[in-house]
Amino acid sequence: MTDIEISRNSKKKSIIDVAKKIGINSEDLVLYGDYKAKIKLKRGKKRGKLILVTAISPTPMGEGKTTVSIGLGDALNKIGKNVVIALREPSMGPVFGMKGGATGGGYSQVVPMEDINLHFTGDFHAITSANNLISAAIDNHIYFGNKLDIQDVLFKRCLDVNDRALRDVDLGTRHDSFTITSASEIMALFCLATSLEDLRKKLGNIIVGTNSKDEYIYVRDLNIEGSLVALLKDAFLPNIVQTLENTPTLIHGGPFANIAHGCSSLISTKLALSYADYVVTEAGFGADLGAEKFLDIKCRLGDLKPHAVVLVATIKALKYHGGVSKEFIYEENDDALVKGFENLDKHYSNLKKYGVNVVVCLNKFSTDRDYEIDLLKKHCVEKGYLFTISSAYVDGGDGAVDLANKVIKLKGSKFEPIYKLDSSIEDKVYKVCNEIYGAKKVNYSDLAKKKIKYIVNNKLDKLPICIAKTQYSLSDDKDKVGVPKDFEVTVRDVNLYNGAGFITILLGNIMTMPGLSRKPNCEEIDVIDGNIVNLS
Repeated sequence: MTDIEISRNSKKKSIIDVAKKIGINSEDLVLYGDYKAKIKLKRGKKRGKLILVTAISPTPMGEGKTTVSIGLGDALNKIGKNVVIALREPSMGPVFGMKGGATGGGYSQVVPMEDINLHFTGDFHAITSANNLISAAIDNHIYFGNKLDIQDVLFKRCLDVNDRALRDVDLGTRHDSFTITSASEIMALFCLATSLEDLRKKLGNIIVGTNSKDEYIYVRDLNIEGSLVALLKDAFLPNIVQTLENTPTLIHGGPFANIAHGCSSLISTKLALSYADYVVTEAGFGADLGAEKFLDIKCRLGDLKPHAVVLVATIKALKYHGGVSKEFIYEENDDALVKGFENLDKHYSNLKKYGVNVVVCLNKFSTDRDYEIDLLKKHCVEKGYLFTISSAYVDGGDGAVDLANKVIKLKGSKFEPIYKLDSSIEDKVYKVCNEIYGAKKVNYSDLAKKKIKYIVNNKLDKLPICIAKTQYSLSDDKDKVGVPKDFEVTVRDVNLYNGAGFITILLGNIMTMPGLSRKPNCEEIDVIDGNIVNLS
C-alpha cells in the first residue's frame, strides 16, 4: 500500500482518548473533528527527557528523519514509556513541490496524513495573514502621509507556496519580494514565543524599515500588535494528533532548516515535556543546519538540555556523499559508501562538540544490501559510536525498539552551545562556518558588511545567528558533497529578525522563496471518487 492508503486504513482513536493517555482532559482541548485538536495552554507536572533526531547531510531523495522520529516514539510507547512526539507542521511549498509531505512514511506515520499535509488547523494561513497584514499596514501608512518617515522598507510579504516569480515584484511605488511562509519572521518568532504576551512583545519588536535618520522603525510604531495577536491567538495553541500506533504527537509551527531555524514551536516542546517522560523531536535537514540551530538558538532560548541526539544515516546518502549521483544511487559501490562515512564522522564530531550523547541510526531501506549495512556497522564499532538500525518504515514501532532501548540507557549529557552571545557577529559566523561546516575563511559582500555595521551601531548584535545555506553540502555550494576541504563561504546578505531574536546570515545563493521543480508534485495530486491521491 502507498503511504496515503496506509494512513487511510489505520485504526485511529478518538483524539480525546489519545490526549487522555498523557493526562490531558477533554475540557483542555479545542476539537477539530474526531482526530485532531488544539491544546489549551495548561502545563503538566512532569519534567521529561528531550531526544533530538537529526541526520547527516541529506540528498534530494530525503533520508527519513521524521520516519525515524515517529518510529522511535512508537517504540518507546511499546516498551512502556510515557512518550510524546513533537514535530513541525508541513509547508505546502514542499508538499506541492518536490520533497513531498512531512508526516513520515510507510508504517511510521502521523495521522490524519491528508489533513496535516494540507490545511491542518489553519496555522500556516494565520501566520501568512498576520505577516501580510504588517505589509499592508506599512504601505497604508506610507500612502496616508508617512508620519513615521519610512524610507526603506525591510519587511517582506509571504506565501506558503513555492513561487519564484515572487522573488521580485513591482508594487507600483517600489520593488519588493516575497518569502515562503516557513522562512518568514512571523513563523520564526511564533515558534520561539513562550506565551501570548511574549508573542505580542516579539511581534512589536519586528523591524519594518528605517527612516531618513537611519533609525529602525518597529511594528509597535504601527500600533497593530493587537490585531496580529488576534489573528494568531488560536494558531498559537499546539495541535495534537496521533501516530498509526496511537502515540500522542504534537505538531506545531514549521520553519525550514535551510533558511530558518528548522524546529517545531518551543511552546509545544515544553508542553510535551510537562506531560511525558520522554519527548522525541526533530530538526530539519542535516545536523549542520537543523541541529546546530536547535542547539544554539532553541535550546539556549528555552533553557532546554537534550538527553540524546539520534544521528540518522542512510546507505544512499552515504553513497551520495561518496560521489555517486542520484541516477546510480541504488547500484553497488563499496568505495563510494566507505568514502561517504567521512560525512557521518563530521556530523558526529560536530554534535559531540556540544557535549551531547549521540546514537547513530541507520534508517534501513529495502534497497540496502546486507554487506553494505555490515560495512557501516563495522565502521561505527571501530569508531566507538553507539549504533543501531531502524526499520520503522516497514515494521512501525517494532522496528525501532533497539534504538529506544539504547536511548533510555544513556546518562545525562553536558550540553553547551558552541558560541557565546556576546561575541561579535563575525566571530559567531566564523565559529559555525569553521567548526561545524569546516570553512577556512568567511567572505562578506559589501551589502552584508553595511548591514552588520548598522546592526552593531544600533546595539542589536548580541543575538544568536541563524545561517541560511544549501542543505546538500557542508559548504555554501550544493555540488560540494561529502566533506569539502579548503573551502571558503560568502555571506551574501544579513537580515535582522529582531522580533524572533536572531540574526539571519545568508550564505551563497540561498533563496528565501523556493521555486517549483520541472515536474512538481502538484501535477500528480488529485481527488478521485472523493479521495485525495498521490499525496506523500
